[in-house]
Amino acid sequence: MVLEGQIRKDGKFWLVEIPGLDYLTQGRNHKEALKMAKDIVETGVDKKGFVVQVTLVDRNQFILTSNDSKMLVAHMLKRLRQKNGLSVREVSKRMGSSSPNAFGSYEQGKVAPTLEKLEELMHAIDPTHSVILKITHVGRTFPRCPA
Repeated sequence: MVLEGQIRKDGKFWLVEIPGLDYLTQGRNHKEALKMAKDIVETGVDKKGFVVQVTLVDRNQFILTSNDSKMLVAHMLKRLRQKNGLSVREVSKRMGSSSPNAFGSYEQGKVAPTLEKLEELMHAIDPTHSVILKITHVGRTFPRCPA
């Protein structure tokens, strides 16, 4: 899984934004700001051995990958749920289940969702969200053509 991020100078600081995780952090310089992006995600996931790699695409854009896509997806679901002020139980109900385990197992990284399930999970949290697929190569992005 690849998440996109932006980096820009704002006054004397460099701001880093990772929209897919609803993160915003900063650094005193470009290099420190990218290091902070790595740190905020690894700290947020808080799992031993979880490592994030930040790769510049250009001066103002980067991609973020990890050694554990399942945990990165789980963290994304948790952050999106929190951003929308929902409990695990509320999201499970939106999915048509009375058990919070219906959503919780994905948010905890116990189960990796299929693309269809990821779409369903994100839609249960926020009906305006959709999964957008792109084939990404460092330095170039190729939108996926509809079938």
